[in-house]
Amino acid sequence: MCGSGKSTLGQALKDHYGCNLFHMDDFYLRMEQRTPERYAEPGGNVDYERFQAEVLKQLENKDGFSYQLFSCATFSLSDFVAVSWNRLNIVEGSYSQNPYFGDSYDLRLFCRIGTEEQLQRILRRNGPEKLQMFRERWIPMENKYFEAFEIEKKSMVIDCTGFSR
Repeated sequence: MCGSGKSTLGQALKDHYGCNLFHMDDFYLRMEQRTPERYAEPGGNVDYERFQAEVLKQLENKDGFSYQLFSCATFSLSDFVAVSWNRLNIVEGSYSQNPYFGDSYDLRLFCRIGTEEQLQRILRRNGPEKLQMFRERWIPMENKYFEAFEIEKKSMVIDCTGFSR
């Protein structure tokens, strides 16, 4: 869920365990991929094909690998990130459990948060103008994805209300 603390939890786990942390926010669609058809797909607002090819399929590579980040400033791919092999890898993001990835994970968590706290966190983090966009666009898209693929039902649910670092 937007604003539920996924990134904060992921970073805390990375800091504690020394593992790799991958953010689905680094896999937004490039401009040429942003079509009405793609946005109509549940979870279609991220480049899940690229994430699978550049990250998930490379995790067993003991020599490491690299992947490109998505830049929100240019709406294109930017810097490459080098990744060393690690036994523990965390993927954080609302769209990390797309069925396209198959059975790639050993553990699936769903961070739940109350609506009021969610909106307050988004307001603090992104400001009033972006809050409106989250309310009208991103939260409904996210909910469509959660419902279509029963994400919460297939996960261990963590109540992240009141959680902060």
